[in-house]
Amino acid sequence: MLDFFINRPIFAATIALLMIICGGISIVTLPISQYPEIVPPTVTITSAYPGASAEVTADTVTTLLEDSINGIQGMIYMSSTSVNNGTSYITVTFDVGYSLDIGAVDVQNRVSQVQGQIPQIVNEAGIIIDKTSTDMVLVVSLTSPEGTYDDVWLGNYADIYLNDPLLRVPGVGSITNFGLLEYSMRIWLDPDKMASLELTVSDVKNAVQEQNQQVAAGLIGSPPTTESPAYQLQISTLGQLKTAEQFENIIVRTGPDGQMVTLADIGRVELGAQNYQQSSSLNAKPAGNLGIYQLPGANALTIKSEVVKVLEGLSQKFPDDVEYELTYDTTEFVRLSIEDLVVTLLEALALVIFVVFVFLQSWRSTLIPVIAIPVSLIGAFAFMMVFGFSINTLSLLGLVLAVGLVVDDAIVVVENVERQLEAHPDWTRTQATSVAMHEVVGPIIATTLVLLAVFVPTAFMPGITGQLYNQFALTIAFSVLLSSVNSLTLSPALCAIFLKPTKLEDRNFLFRAFNNVFDKVIEFYGKLLHWFIKLRFLVFAAYLVLAFFTGFLLLKWPQSFVPTEDQGYCFGLVQLPAGSTVQRTTEVIEEMAAELTKNEWVDNVISVGGFNFLTSTSQTYTGFVIPIFKSWGVRGKQHTANKLILEFNEKYKGDPRAGISFVSPPPIMGLGTVGGFQLQLENLPSVPFDQFYRDCMPLIEAANKSEDLMMVRTTSQIDVPQIWLDVDREKAKLLGVNLTELFDTLQVQLGSLYINNFNLYNQTYQVQAQAEGWARSNSNDIGQLFVQSQDGSMIPLDALVTVENITGPDFIPHYNLYETLEVLGSPNVFAGKSSGQAITAMEQLCDEYLPPEYAYEWSGTTYQELAAGNLAPIIFGLALIVVFLLLAAQYESWILPIMIMLVVPLAMLGAVLALMVAKRPLDVYGQIGLVTLIGLAAKNAILIVEFAKELGATGQDPISSAIGAAKLRLRPILMTAFSFILGVVPLVLASGAGAQSRQSIGYVVFGGMLVATVITLGVVPVFYVIFEHLREKFGVDPTYKIGAIEIPADEDGL
Repeated sequence: MLDFFINRPIFAATIALLMIICGGISIVTLPISQYPEIVPPTVTITSAYPGASAEVTADTVTTLLEDSINGIQGMIYMSSTSVNNGTSYITVTFDVGYSLDIGAVDVQNRVSQVQGQIPQIVNEAGIIIDKTSTDMVLVVSLTSPEGTYDDVWLGNYADIYLNDPLLRVPGVGSITNFGLLEYSMRIWLDPDKMASLELTVSDVKNAVQEQNQQVAAGLIGSPPTTESPAYQLQISTLGQLKTAEQFENIIVRTGPDGQMVTLADIGRVELGAQNYQQSSSLNAKPAGNLGIYQLPGANALTIKSEVVKVLEGLSQKFPDDVEYELTYDTTEFVRLSIEDLVVTLLEALALVIFVVFVFLQSWRSTLIPVIAIPVSLIGAFAFMMVFGFSINTLSLLGLVLAVGLVVDDAIVVVENVERQLEAHPDWTRTQATSVAMHEVVGPIIATTLVLLAVFVPTAFMPGITGQLYNQFALTIAFSVLLSSVNSLTLSPALCAIFLKPTKLEDRNFLFRAFNNVFDKVIEFYGKLLHWFIKLRFLVFAAYLVLAFFTGFLLLKWPQSFVPTEDQGYCFGLVQLPAGSTVQRTTEVIEEMAAELTKNEWVDNVISVGGFNFLTSTSQTYTGFVIPIFKSWGVRGKQHTANKLILEFNEKYKGDPRAGISFVSPPPIMGLGTVGGFQLQLENLPSVPFDQFYRDCMPLIEAANKSEDLMMVRTTSQIDVPQIWLDVDREKAKLLGVNLTELFDTLQVQLGSLYINNFNLYNQTYQVQAQAEGWARSNSNDIGQLFVQSQDGSMIPLDALVTVENITGPDFIPHYNLYETLEVLGSPNVFAGKSSGQAITAMEQLCDEYLPPEYAYEWSGTTYQELAAGNLAPIIFGLALIVVFLLLAAQYESWILPIMIMLVVPLAMLGAVLALMVAKRPLDVYGQIGLVTLIGLAAKNAILIVEFAKELGATGQDPISSAIGAAKLRLRPILMTAFSFILGVVPLVLASGAGAQSRQSIGYVVFGGMLVATVITLGVVPVFYVIFEHLREKFGVDPTYKIGAIEIPADEDGL
C-alpha cells in the first residue's frame, strides 16, 4: 500500500487537494464566535403585582411559581427576586446543551398549572416567559446631539421603531431598554376632590373599564337577511380611547339633575410614563439605550452585522437631530481576539518553517513538511463543519498548537529517507523512500493513535468543561489525523520526486558548521547516556523524586476557571443610601459619567439610574455606568482594563455621594453579570429575613478581612426605609368600611392601578390611575386619603390606620426555593490569589462563621468552575488509561507502555515550573495544555523505544540498542520538539484582546514540552534498559519481535 502512493504521486496529490478544497469551502461558511456553545440556556418568568411589597410578592406569586417549576427536566438551578414594586423575576438555568425551546415549553406548562392560584391582577398584567441570556452583546444608543429630544422621547422612539425590527434579527434573545420611561396614559387623581364629591377609586376604575374598551359593533347587510341589500357595511364607533382629552371626558358619575362628573373634575390625564423609576444617558446626555442579548449558541459577529444592517435602514427615516451609535460592543473583543489568533497562527507557521529548514538544510527537504501544514490545517475545517463547530478561541488555539504537530510525521519521513539516501548512494529515490517508509510507518501510526487517544475521549465530557475541551481537542485530532494521512500518502510521493542526497561539502558553510556542532552534540549525548545507564538506578530514583514533587506541585498549585480578559470595558456599580430617590441617583451617575469621559483612555460612558445591574431589578437608589475604553492598540500594556479598574476604584473610594465600585465583566459572557464568585447563602429554617441577614453578616465581615479575598458584599439590604400601616380592622367594620375598598384605595392612590389598555403608534400601552404627587410625598399624606363606608360617608384613613416608620428589605431573593443572600466577591488579585483559592477561602469561612442551620451553594461562573474542577482528574485519568491501553495493543506488551508513559510526569513538571515563573494559576486552558502534553511527551518516547526494539531485534543488547536508538533519533526528536516549542512562542508572548487565554495554554505547553524533551532524551534509554533487563531476568511480557532491519552502525559500532 505504501509503495502504491510512491508510484502514484498524482493520486496522492489529489487526496491532498481534496482536503484543501473541502476545508477551504468550510472556512467561509463556518460561524465565528468567541467561545463554542458553552453558556447554559436560561428561561425567565416575569410578572407584576402593582403596589405589592417584596414579601407579599414572594409569598403570593414567586413561591407558587417556583414550587410548580421546581424539578423540571434539564434544570440545574433556579433563582428569583421579588421586588418592592411588586415585580417577580424567576430565572431557570438548564444544563449546557439542553434545548432552550423544550425548556421554555416545559416552564410554560408548569406556570399554567398554578395561574388559577395567583392574584387576578397579576394574570391580567400578564406572566411573561422568555428564552433569555445574560450575554449582552451590544448596546445601541439613540441620542439627540442638539438636545431637541429628551430621554423619554428617545427611549420610546427606540422602543417603538427599533425594538421590534432588532428582535427579529436571528440570534437575538431579548432586548432591554435601559431607563425606558414607557408611555402610559396616566390618570392623576386629586384625593381631596374625590372625597368632596364622594367618589371612590372603584368608581374611577369601573368608569374607565366601561368607557375605554374595544367595540366589535357588527355589520349591516351581512347574510342571512330577509331582504337582499346591495351592500354590506362594517359598523365602527369610538370604543378604545387614544388621547388624554378623550380620557378626561370619561364620565365617572351622573346626577339626577343631569350633572356629570368627569375625570377632568377629579384630576388630570396625560400621556406620561408607565413608571418613573429609571433614567438613561450617554456621556451624561439624554439617550435611549437598547441592550441586545444573544441566545445561547448564537453567533455574536453575525448578530452585530445584521443589527448594523437593520439600523442603517431604519436610520434613513430618523427625525432630524436623532442619531444612533453602537456604544457597547463585545464583538469587537471577539473580532480582535480572533484576528490576533490568526496572526499568532501565521507567526507559529513561520517559526516552524524556520526550524525545519535549519535542520533539513534544503529547500527540497523543507518543502515536503511545509506542504503538510496547509493540507492538515485547512482540511481540519471540513471536519469542524461536519461536527458543528465554529471558528472560535478554542478551535484556533488548537490549530496554533497543531502547527508544530502536523509537520512531525512529515519530518520523520523526510529525515529517514535522507538517511537512507546518504547510507546507500547507489539506491534510487524510490528505493530509499520505500525502505524508509517501511521503517517509520509503525512509529507514525503509533504516535498518531496516541495523540488521538489523548484528545478523542475528552469529546465525551459533559457540561461547559466538555465543550471547552471538545472543540480544542478534536480540532487538534482532526489536524493530526490528516497529517498522518498526508505523511503516508503525499509525503513519500514527494520524497520520491524531490529529494536527492546532498554531500556535506556541497552545503552552505553555516549548515556545515551547524552539522559539525550537532555531530559533537550527538557524540557527547552518547557518552552521557553511557554514564546515565551505569547509574540507572540512581537516575530512576531521581525520576521518582521528580514525579512525586510534580504531583505535590499540581495538588498545591492555585486553580482557576478561565482567565479574566481585558474586554475593553468595565462596570461601575453605584449605590446611594437606601431609599434614595431616582432623581438623586441620576444626579450622581451623570456626574460620574461627566468625570469619566474626561479620562483619556475612555471612549464613551453609558449610565443608567434606578436599575440594579447585579440583580437586574429596579431600585431607585442604585445605578451603574459602563465606561467603554479606547482600543487595545491605543491603550497598550500600561493601561489595561485591570489597571483602569484599580485607578477608578482608588478615585471613587470613600466617595461621600454613594458607594461606588468598579468591577470587570465575567470571563465568559452569559455566566453571571460581573467577574468574581457568586455564593448563595440559604435560609433553610425560613427564619425572618432580617434575622437571616444579621446571622450571615459575620461571614461577610470575616471574608473582607481575608487576604485571599476582596470586595466581598451581598446584593441584599434590610435597612431600606419603609412604612408599616396598622389597620384597625374592628373600627373599620364598626364604621361600615369594606376592607377590600380600603386596600384598593391604598393600592390605587399610592401604588398605581393598571386598569386596561389603549393603542398608540401601533403599540399597546397601559392606562394607570394614581394620586397626584403632592398627595403622596410623605407619610402624613396617607391619613388624608378617604374611603367610603356602606352608608356613603367618606371616612379619612387617619381614623382607621396608624403609620409607623420601619426598615426592611426592598427585594427578597430565592435560590432553589430557599430565601437566599447572594454574596459576590473576587480573589485578591493584587496578592496574586486565584479564583480557586478564593473558593477554598470562602468555604472555610462558611464552615467557621455560617450558623449550622443555614446552607450555601455556588452559582454562575463558580458553579461551572467547580464542575470543571471535578471533571479535570477524570479527563486526565481517562487520557492516561486510553493511551496506555492503545500502546499495549500496539506493541502487544504491558511493559513498553509503562516505559513510555513514565515520561508524562516530566512534562507536567515543566508545565508547573512555567506557571511558577509566570505567576499564573492553572486554569481550564492550562488543563487542556496538560492533556496535550500527555500525547506529546509519549510521542518522543515512542520514537526512541520503537527504534530500540528494532535494534534489539538485530541481536544487539539492551544497552547498545537504547544508546543507538537515542542517537539515531536525536535529530528528528529535536527537530520536531523545537518546531513545536517555537510554534507556541507567539502564544507565550501574546498581547491584546484574548491574550490571557493564549498565554495560559502557551506557558503550559512551552514549559512542559521543553522540560519533557530535555529530560526524556536522558531517561527513556535508561527506562528501556531497566525494563528490558527485568523482562529478560523474570521472563515476563513476551513482546512482539520485529524482523531484522539493516541499520548502518555508527563509529561506536552501535
